[in-house]
Amino acid sequence: MAKPAKRRIEGSGETVSTSKRVTPKGTTPKGEGPQKSTRYTPPTPAAKYDMPSPMWVPVVMFSFFGAGLLAIFLNYTGVLPGAPTQWYLLGGLTAILAGIITATQLR
Repeated sequence: MAKPAKRRIEGSGETVSTSKRVTPKGTTPKGEGPQKSTRYTPPTPAAKYDMPSPMWVPVVMFSFFGAGLLAIFLNYTGVLPGAPTQWYLLGGLTAILAGIITATQLR
């Protein structure tokens, strides 16, 4: 990238860059930029989402998974009362879905 062309100011003998910079390099005009606060801000306590899940969350999740798989398995083996029906399958799939929804609550 080429440097901007320099021009001469009449009478002073100085060369000046053609950039639009008004303030000297490395400074900022007054009132601009972030101001440092003189107040002390204590660190925030750990967020609710940073803490581990309570023990009941994985217990409920695996219980739903187990109940759903057991319902589907027992439906196909014919152990459940009545003939194998779609309602036992639907109940098993609903329990598995409840386990998946509970799994999204794990932290």
